[in-house]
Amino acid sequence: MGHDIDRLHLHHVGHVVSDLEEGLELYRRLGFHLSPPACPVLSLREGEPPRPIGAANTHANFPRSFVELMSCVSDDDPDRLPRGARRIPIQAPPEHLPRITAAIRSTVARVASCLARFQGLHILVFKTSDADATAGRLSAEGVRHGGVNTVRRPIDTASGTRMEPTRLVEIDSDEPEEARAGRVSEGRLAVAEDPPAEVLDAQLDLDHPNGAVALVGSVLCVARAALPDVERRYEKYLGRPARADGPTRVFELEGSQVTLVADADLDTLLPGERAPALPAFAAYAVAVRDLGAARRLLEENGLPLRRSAAGDLFVPAAAALGAAIVFRQAD
Repeated sequence: MGHDIDRLHLHHVGHVVSDLEEGLELYRRLGFHLSPPACPVLSLREGEPPRPIGAANTHANFPRSFVELMSCVSDDDPDRLPRGARRIPIQAPPEHLPRITAAIRSTVARVASCLARFQGLHILVFKTSDADATAGRLSAEGVRHGGVNTVRRPIDTASGTRMEPTRLVEIDSDEPEEARAGRVSEGRLAVAEDPPAEVLDAQLDLDHPNGAVALVGSVLCVARAALPDVERRYEKYLGRPARADGPTRVFELEGSQVTLVADADLDTLLPGERAPALPAFAAYAVAVRDLGAARRLLEENGLPLRRSAAGDLFVPAAAALGAAIVFRQAD
């Protein structure tokens, strides 16, 4: 096991919604402070004014992890962005526009394919301290991936918004159709490095009304017959075995967990929940400073609450745009 494996933990999850304005309102009622939504703008032809294109997103940031909320920007109504949305200009020589436009449209197609399955959780990204070492380990395990690439992540600091480069490895499926769609069967999986600690420490708006301080869990629901194969896949992705916990299989990461559960047992873990499809990320968990205070805020905002098998509180997926959201007392 390499050093990077020992330090793997959850980097972020992605909640894909049909209407970003509706998603923003939900997350405010949940007690998250969100960064202003951002969307790329691009002149599709030389001389034309720039227009929104691709996907718009926003983050609920924690010191070392975050939750992403995202949606497509429709070609039919490209100016339909939430109030206060930031337009991020993409400038490129005319000869590069076709390639950039094709890449953006590929992203739109991927988000649209997620929404065609269901509105909810479609992205899970792990954090590593060394993307190159992780790529090498995945290759040695026979896991297909897209190599180490660099994307830019907006980080709000007192000195302004910084577009920080992030090195990441996208995990591909062994199934040709899924690999062409840029995902595995349950969604998009990747492993990413974080920006330097001094950049993360300078982030603004980490104080959430609900007291959330970290992303600490992700729940993947699969068909019972597929559970052993999915467990073996994640053993390769994460470089460690799962532990059995009743009907679930739990991968322990640094300060966080990934839980695999069969569809028939999801109700045991999260009473009343049913998977929107199989396989699917059914829930994520955040740690909060004071669970009692979080409960009062959620109840005041009219959100239904249930208790998980572990005693955590959660907002059912039916009330949270397809994603069960678990609130756990921080250690």
